[in-house]
Amino acid sequence: MPRTARRAKGRGLDARQIAIVHRVAGIVLDYPGEDLIARIPDLRIAVAAVPDPARSALEGVLDHLERTALTQLTVDYVEGFDMRRRACLYLTYYGHGDTRQRGVALLSFKQAYRAAGLELTDEELPDHLCVLLEFSATQDAEVGTRLLLEHRAGLEVLRLALLDAGSPYAGALVAVCATLPALVGDEREAVARLAAQGPPDESVGLEPYALPDVKGARP
Repeated sequence: MPRTARRAKGRGLDARQIAIVHRVAGIVLDYPGEDLIARIPDLRIAVAAVPDPARSALEGVLDHLERTALTQLTVDYVEGFDMRRRACLYLTYYGHGDTRQRGVALLSFKQAYRAAGLELTDEELPDHLCVLLEFSATQDAEVGTRLLLEHRAGLEVLRLALLDAGSPYAGALVAVCATLPALVGDEREAVARLAAQGPPDESVGLEPYALPDVKGARP
């Protein structure tokens, strides 16, 4: 078993359960549409195989998606993820903001995917959390988990931001973070520092990786 998978297993989930959490979380965090709503019954069946806290956290997101009108879901989604710097689904943004260094970080994602046999379309930014979670669940769990761990501080800041905002999507982040090792020492300090300071502000050097509207980031 890969080292990253062994570490995550210590949180009470096996490799199959981790894959389910990552796949379902990646689906529910995507821009909502009729296809997503139609998949909710199947997603509930999948989530039932996962232990708490991941199961109940994901079920809460599914409950919200099921009981909320689609038009309201789309409005809430854009307001929740596109209007707040600390609730961004693009993981390299947390560490690099709109700076030159972010372009390098994005290329490292693409190289990791390519090495695992995955080529993204030009419409997909490789650091989008939904892209990474789908990759981890269906392509390469070891590489996917490594990338999540490398961007753990941003992932945790996103989780905290959604919890603080009372977002129904917070459950998806709670579930994903439950598949990773508990934060320790320097990791906790990195999360606290990023939460306090936010991403860097310099807005240069990102071509061709300009940040799109959230609803256009995934086909």
